[in-house]
Amino acid sequence: MEVLFLIGRILFGVLFVGSGIAHLTQSAEMGAYAESRGVKPGRLAVIVSGLMIVAGGVLVILGIWIDLGAILIALFLLGAAFLMHRFWGETDEQAKQMEMIQFMKDISLLGASLILLYLAWELGDDAGLQIVEPLFNP
Repeated sequence: MEVLFLIGRILFGVLFVGSGIAHLTQSAEMGAYAESRGVKPGRLAVIVSGLMIVAGGVLVILGIWIDLGAILIALFLLGAAFLMHRFWGETDEQAKQMEMIQFMKDISLLGASLILLYLAWELGDDAGLQIVEPLFNP
């Protein structure tokens, strides 16, 4: 069963490492988009969020403080959903639908990060196949 937890962590974390690298390598373009959605300063927000999700993804994948990694990812997703994908404010139906899809994706991944956080805390060092047990002990 430990191997399933590892595979799940890798699959989950890779998404955020890849996205975070895109945030960092395309910060000007993504920053302009963030500003068009009302997030200012856009480029700084993109760089900070990119660092958060790269760090979170790497921590989750490697099994180093999985709880901290899950928290970083959850914070990013919460912000992205409610700041970047406010579908309820769209007037164009196609844009509204696209933003709703992105919002729901972020909320679903937020749920997955909270499940990962719970598992990290519940299993602790019994999760296996991790380098360091969770940082926080609730």
